Amino acid sequence: MIALKEAHKNFIDYLGGLGRSESTLVAYGKDIEQLIEYLEKQGLGKVDEIELTHLESYMKKLAKEDYTPKSISRKTNSTKTFFRYLVDESLVVTNAADMLKHPKVDVKPPRILSKLEYRALRDAARDDARTYAMIETLLQTGITISELAGMKLEHLKLDASPGNLFVPAKNSRPSRNIPLNKAAIDALKAYIEGDRPKLDGADHVFITKTGNAMLIRNIRSTIQRYYDIAGVENAKVNDLRHTFVAHHLANGTNLLHVSKIAGHIRVSTTERYLEFIERETEEEKTELGVL
Repeated sequence: MIALKEAHKNFIDYLGGLGRSESTLVAYGKDIEQLIEYLEKQGLGKVDEIELTHLESYMKKLAKEDYTPKSISRKTNSTKTFFRYLVDESLVVTNAADMLKHPKVDVKPPRILSKLEYRALRDAARDDARTYAMIETLLQTGITISELAGMKLEHLKLDASPGNLFVPAKNSRPSRNIPLNKAAIDALKAYIEGDRPKLDGADHVFITKTGNAMLIRNIRSTIQRYYDIAGVENAKVNDLRHTFVAHHLANGTNLLHVSKIAGHIRVSTTERYLEFIERETEEEKTELGVL
C-alpha cells in the first residue's frame, strides 16, 4: 500500500493538474504535510492505516496548541479533500475523514461600506486616475482583487451598449461576462485614454510606469492608503466586493444573477448577505448601478 508521503506528493500534483492557484497548492501542501508529520510520529506511514480516531486526535492536538477554530476548520477541509482523493484514486477503500467534523466557527458579517464611506473613498482617490478606476471597477463589478490584477485591455468593451467586462475562468470560478455601467466605463476610459502609459506589449489594464501588471499586494496597499486618507476605518479591498453584492441584493436584483456575476461557487455564499442588508433609497440606487 502507498506511503502517506508519496500519496501527498501525488495529491498536490493532482491539484496542480486541475489548475488550482499556487497559493492553494501551498496551503494544501503545508496542511497535509503537517498532518502526515503527526501521523508518522504515531507510527502510521501508510494510507490504509489511518482511521477517524487518528484524525480527531490530531485536530484536538491543534486546539490545545491554540490554533484558532478557523485555522482548524481549514486543516479539516484539507484533510477531507485529501482523503476524498485517496478514495477516488482507489488508494483506500474507506474514507477515514468522511465523518471528521469541523469546529464551530463564528462567522463575522461582511463589512459593507455605507454611502458616506464609499463616497469618501471615491473623493479621496478622484485625482489619481488609476486608483480611482480600480476602486470604481471593484465597486461596480464585484470582481476580486486577483481578477482586477489580471484584467487585460482585450477583456473590456467600453464602447459597446451595454459595456462589458469579460472575466476568464480561474481556479474553480467559471468565466463570466459582467455588464459595465456608466460610472465604471467613465473611470476606466479616463485612465486608459489619459494617465495609463502608452507602451507596446503592455496588455494588462492596470500597469506600472514600466508597463508591468500591477501586483496584487501593490493594488491592496494603494487602495488601503486611500481608505486611510478618506478616514474609512476597518475596511479592506475585498469590502468593495461585499458592498457590490449587498447593494444589488438590497435593490432586489435576482439572487442567482448576483451570485453568477460575483462568481460565487455556491449560491449559499450569496444568500448569507441577505441578513445584513437593508433596502436602499432611490438616491442610493443611483450611486451604484443596478444590474
